[in-house]
Amino acid sequence: MSDVRASSIESARVDERVLGAWLAQDGLADGDRERIEAAFATLRRGDVPRPVIFVGTGTCGLGAGAGKTLAAVKAWLGDRHVQAEVIEVGCIGLCAAEPLMDVQLPGRARVAFAHVSDRDVAGLLDGVLEGKADPARAIVQFPGDGLASWEGVPTVAEHPFFGPQVRWVLEHCGHIDPARIDEYVARGGYKTFVDTIRTLTPDEVCAAVEKSGLRGRGGGGFKAGFKWRMALGQRADQKYLICNADEGDPGAFMDRAVIEGDPHRLLEGMAIAAYAIGASKAYVYIRAEYPLAIARLVEAIAQARRAGLLGHDILGAGVDLDIVIKQGAGAFVCGEETALIHSIEGKRGMPRPRPPYPTERGLFGKPTVINNVETLANVPRLMAKGWEAFASLGTEGSKGTKVFALSGKVERTGLVEVAMGTPLSDIVFAIGGGVGEGRSFKAVQVGGPSGGCIPAQHIDIPIDYESLKTVGAMMGSGGLVVMDDKTCMVDVAKFFMDFIQRESCGKCIPCREGTRRMLEVLQRITRSRRNESEVEALQRFQGVMYLERLAGVIKDTSLCGLGQTAPNPVLSTLRWFREEYEEHIFERKCRAGACTELLHYTIDAEACIGCMLCARSCPAEAILGAAKSPHYIVEDKCIGCGNCVTECRHHAVIAS
Repeated sequence: MSDVRASSIESARVDERVLGAWLAQDGLADGDRERIEAAFATLRRGDVPRPVIFVGTGTCGLGAGAGKTLAAVKAWLGDRHVQAEVIEVGCIGLCAAEPLMDVQLPGRARVAFAHVSDRDVAGLLDGVLEGKADPARAIVQFPGDGLASWEGVPTVAEHPFFGPQVRWVLEHCGHIDPARIDEYVARGGYKTFVDTIRTLTPDEVCAAVEKSGLRGRGGGGFKAGFKWRMALGQRADQKYLICNADEGDPGAFMDRAVIEGDPHRLLEGMAIAAYAIGASKAYVYIRAEYPLAIARLVEAIAQARRAGLLGHDILGAGVDLDIVIKQGAGAFVCGEETALIHSIEGKRGMPRPRPPYPTERGLFGKPTVINNVETLANVPRLMAKGWEAFASLGTEGSKGTKVFALSGKVERTGLVEVAMGTPLSDIVFAIGGGVGEGRSFKAVQVGGPSGGCIPAQHIDIPIDYESLKTVGAMMGSGGLVVMDDKTCMVDVAKFFMDFIQRESCGKCIPCREGTRRMLEVLQRITRSRRNESEVEALQRFQGVMYLERLAGVIKDTSLCGLGQTAPNPVLSTLRWFREEYEEHIFERKCRAGACTELLHYTIDAEACIGCMLCARSCPAEAILGAAKSPHYIVEDKCIGCGNCVTECRHHAVIAS
């Protein structure tokens, strides 16, 4: 918080110790209720008494320089002696525009500015206080009742990135201070939990989630309500709830952003789920590589405990719940629920056969429910709005919304939340802005290492669990990596196979050895003749012949979901981009130019001036020619290092 905040804004803070009493409407005088309601109205910021400056300081924002932007904002306030509130918020989703700074003036709509470095702060804030929003930096405004708008700035409904989205899980991210529980409560937070434990039975909660159609957002898509009911039906002296925040897919950052931007939403979802299954202890299993998310959770748990929303006999309702954070060491396999359980128990994170399922015998041998962050973050609003509202979104078999991490060769990267069934093309082109100018769209990798690539001819496929399976892909945790024509699909398959092979726990032979063999095959077909022996050339063709058969064996015989889905990147690229494999195998050619060993180097005689820089940099002495005369490359001697391309100042060396 800024040192120069106005005292009238300071008074809007609500003591954490009275929040529980207010939520329970117990033991508060009428005057206390009026004071808290007035503070909440200020915290909701329909209008503000003094300027409010929001700086996005999630991990993506800090990586883009938001820390320096924040310091510059505070310095500007001190130099100008301006009374204002400075709020650090989480990621609003538009990561491509970081660092983001929003400003809300009394009587005016909140307006967001993109790419705000510390050098830009003074000029932008000077302009805003004069009633001018720099059109080159102002990207969107958030209108409100009775608030004057900014001319020439699109509203959130008009913005191509935000307009098409349906925000349930990301509702508060980027709008509230994640470090303050009273801001969450001011927007209805924890009221659903309190109402649930006071008016509904666990069976009624399970029934509502079942009827809503909520499915697990961690990849498998198992029906959440059915899983909860299975655990509720178990008789045990202790039950556990585990939130799986071990987000390990390359290109996925949804869980991290939700925890950093709205941690109390996750805690409320966990509290409702724990009540529904009869659990008195819950764990958040989160990767240690998320220090900011962990810090947010630690503070949020402490705040909820001080407010009486965690602990023993919560608000006198006879409900007990303690939440513990368990940090993972970054092993991808610990995203699998039985490996995760072993890790929490202090054992090596390795999967075990099922049944018995965790709902029967899970953590420490007790009934356990495991859901991921997004699944649990859906629960508070689902219960508040009613299961019918949630079920009205999406398709017949896939209800609600889904959060995706949109990355890769796309103009607007970031977090996107859309209704299930939204065409993939809407996400890539309407929301994401498509690939860069001069490039053509090629494919989207969906679902991380366990998913598959969707080619251009299927770009209009609806995003839901059933439709994705028809094209050899799966929802996964929600990573969407966009690829253009400069992407080699064989190289993509090799990248994911290398990732999976390194992350295999090694317990079962099909996954441990099979993925290694598949990776070796891919490495051989991206290798140049000059770097292989006659025996290796023979092995190259033999391996290719058995690639699909090997993939089938791994899928059918691996112990856990990691191994069973490991061949998916190879199988999907083989299915849709077989011609690229054939070019690599038979012609030793990479059309995208990504497989550097397969590149052939030539010198354009008309462009070459004979400066000899390329010849001097060639370690194989494969470039010949006299000074001030065109040079040429002896292909049999070339080792494909690419030094000649780097050194040539006249672009005379051509790689093809």
